[in-house]
Amino acid sequence: MGHVQKRLLSSASRLASVSPSVVPKFPPRDAFIAEDEVARPSFDPELWASLQPVPSSALSSFAHRIGLASVVSSEDEVRQACTHPSFVEVYRHHYPQEKRIPKSNQQLSALGNSLMGLFATEYLQAKYPYLPTRVQKAALTAHVGPATLASVAQEMGAAPLLKWHRKPETPTSPSVLHADALASIPRSLTALIYQKHSLPYARKFVHSYFLTRQVDLRAMLKFLDPKKALKEMVYRFGREPPKSRLLKETGRFTNSPVFVVGVFSGADKLGEGFGSSLKMAEFRAAENALHRVFLTHRPGHEIQLPSNTFPTGLGDVFRQGASQGSYQPPELVAPEIRYASSDNSKAAPIRPRRV
Repeated sequence: MGHVQKRLLSSASRLASVSPSVVPKFPPRDAFIAEDEVARPSFDPELWASLQPVPSSALSSFAHRIGLASVVSSEDEVRQACTHPSFVEVYRHHYPQEKRIPKSNQQLSALGNSLMGLFATEYLQAKYPYLPTRVQKAALTAHVGPATLASVAQEMGAAPLLKWHRKPETPTSPSVLHADALASIPRSLTALIYQKHSLPYARKFVHSYFLTRQVDLRAMLKFLDPKKALKEMVYRFGREPPKSRLLKETGRFTNSPVFVVGVFSGADKLGEGFGSSLKMAEFRAAENALHRVFLTHRPGHEIQLPSNTFPTGLGDVFRQGASQGSYQPPELVAPEIRYASSDNSKAAPIRPRRV
């Protein structure tokens, strides 16, 4: 066995999705090229191994592992969900005479991306009614963004099944990286569940794998001047202007003092903070009051989603008598506070009320 054949065997063994036992012709004929023959295109074992189809057993085990064996009946559908459009272009280039071109997940990924955005948006809007728009967009990206989708696909075990090809950035198309291609798998699976089953089952899949994850929304709320933002918020709610009061202190004349400050609107305490100076404690107290309002969330049993009214079967979701439950929209909350939230420091000054 020559050097090229040994390198081919080692390359195929490193790829978990390619087994020499499932390849009809191994090693391929292109690998047997003598050095004294006419110059031919160089043979790339790693590229050849990446172009081989994924074994059916790996696709079947993947569908059972993520609980979609009863929804996705055909292994070709799972294969399509794991095939990025960049792979199809390379496959056509190396096998121009091949008539059976693999199907890509381009359309499935686009449909799944819209569905996941719909499910995540309605869930965040219903759970956190006071969340600012900019923070809500950041939370949406944290739940169903490309980085999260790639991480979840990695945890699912979809990385060995992915068929893709790295592409540099061009004036007409963006670059294709491994994380981008891997993120297309959860989107395509969501679209498959929607097509083969129903929209509520697709929503259940997204909630189970993505929306149940813990995301630190507190770190997404940034305020340049929380005192002014709190004053704006209290004004919009029609409450008395906030006032800071010193609650506790210790070691004022030492090198490590501690002050505890509370922010009050009338007799109601809005927030509390501590610090080594009065200014720091007042800053943290105003920030704590804003966090208490913006991060207010409804309990899980009180959350109502508009997509809950869609039927569980296939067909037109707007047909008469197809609704599965009633939906009562929640009350509209006060407008969001835009000042100094998520790097937005431009806001109109507070104007006095009209009597």
